[in-house]
Amino acid sequence: MPFETIVVERPDPRIARIVMNRPEARNAQDLEMTYDIDRAFDRAVLDDDVKVIILAGADPHFSAGHDLRQTNAKKLGVDFPHISSWGGFAEPEAAGRFAREQEIYLQATRRWRNLGKPTIAAVQGKCIAGGLMLAWACDLIVASEDATFLDPVVAMGVCGVEWFVHPWELGPRKAKEMLWRAKAWTAEEARATGMVNHVVPRAELSKFVLDLAAEITAKPAFAVRMTKEAINRTLDIMCQNDSIEQAFAYHHLCHAQNMALFGRAVDPSGMAPTTLKGPRAAAE
Repeated sequence: MPFETIVVERPDPRIARIVMNRPEARNAQDLEMTYDIDRAFDRAVLDDDVKVIILAGADPHFSAGHDLRQTNAKKLGVDFPHISSWGGFAEPEAAGRFAREQEIYLQATRRWRNLGKPTIAAVQGKCIAGGLMLAWACDLIVASEDATFLDPVVAMGVCGVEWFVHPWELGPRKAKEMLWRAKAWTAEEARATGMVNHVVPRAELSKFVLDLAAEITAKPAFAVRMTKEAINRTLDIMCQNDSIEQAFAYHHLCHAQNMALFGRAVDPSGMAPTTLKGPRAAAE
């Protein structure tokens, strides 16, 4: 099946580059894009020639977050294959919301984090909320000098995005600051915490990431894979997965509180339009 929201490139026989291609929506992630990305990752993992996978976004921005608008007639659980073991997406209120976010946010991101090949996020421009989740699912992050990173979800009355790895990516104190202040971080600030591996001029981003990917492809593929597995399992032994699951429960407690107070899943006072032009990408 063709892809509607992404472009898959092979700049090198050993490298697959997945490019999010909704520039009119600033690469906000809707249902179609979620499952396009998942299929493209699957194809790259199953292609024995591919050694490294790059995730990028069509200019001007990497990703503005989660696009919560339903722009076509396709339905979750009907027109898309399951990523998780969850169902009940059409159930009312908290039950349906919990099931939907398990499927398209939490379990999808976990699946991408555990892909059997190394992944590199090439981030330019804005990387907001759900965009952070996409970058954090990758093994390495390279950012352009103009890249900025933002999770504004606390301002919306929710305790951060669904893939809650802020303390692991930033350390506990910087994680609290990012979330409580809800202000964008520069690429250099993100690099200083260890969240970003490299910061390069925007004009050099693509070449730098390709060179980095090529360097990894020169290593024995099975050793690379086992190294990724060892590091990810170390994080799991340190209870990263348990902490993410706990934060996901708090996330949905916040949704329930907002429904009781405002009749919607987020606090409307925090839903001011972003500085991006075009469709608003709500980042729950």
